[in-house]
Amino acid sequence: MTNETFEFVTPSEVIEYMYCPRFIYYMNSLKIEQHEKRRKLVLKGREMHELKLIQNKDYIRKKIGVKEKYLDVYLSSPTLKLVGKVDEVLLLNDDTMAPLDYKYAEWTNKLYKTYTIQQTLYALLIEEIYQKEVNQAFLVYIRSKNHIQNIPITQKMKSKAKTIVDEIFDILNLNYYPKATSTKRKCQDCTYKNICIS
Repeated sequence: MTNETFEFVTPSEVIEYMYCPRFIYYMNSLKIEQHEKRRKLVLKGREMHELKLIQNKDYIRKKIGVKEKYLDVYLSSPTLKLVGKVDEVLLLNDDTMAPLDYKYAEWTNKLYKTYTIQQTLYALLIEEIYQKEVNQAFLVYIRSKNHIQNIPITQKMKSKAKTIVDEIFDILNLNYYPKATSTKRKCQDCTYKNICIS
């Protein structure tokens, strides 16, 4: 066990928590790595991510009415207890702002909850740091010919995202072993399935 006090989590860690709360315990409290670098799809996604950051993307920005853009932005807030890096922060023509993220994935006409929460966390960070309203986010699906998907960001979503962060800090700072996911099919391909107590 550790007596370490945690001050920040990342949007990626929030996604891991949403997949299964025990990910947070194994990764952060017990310091057991996932070794995700071995996964071919993850590596390919990272390569594509780096490529997209250096390519000309003005055609995407014109479609969504962008006045200014900031690339590969590091965001941090002690108040929100969040830290992360977003592919782009956009200032839109209506003077609101929005995060834009590239996903090495296909658009299947379904917006996953993990993606919406991740973008909501970026929205909260952008609002605090830039002092601009954020009411939407954008995902670019690389494997679907750069399909752009708009995500409305509501106050209800922002409140939900903050609640999830608080739940994660309960696990980290109170150092308790959380319940596993109720979706047992997730366990089949889990990095921690051999050590997880069912």
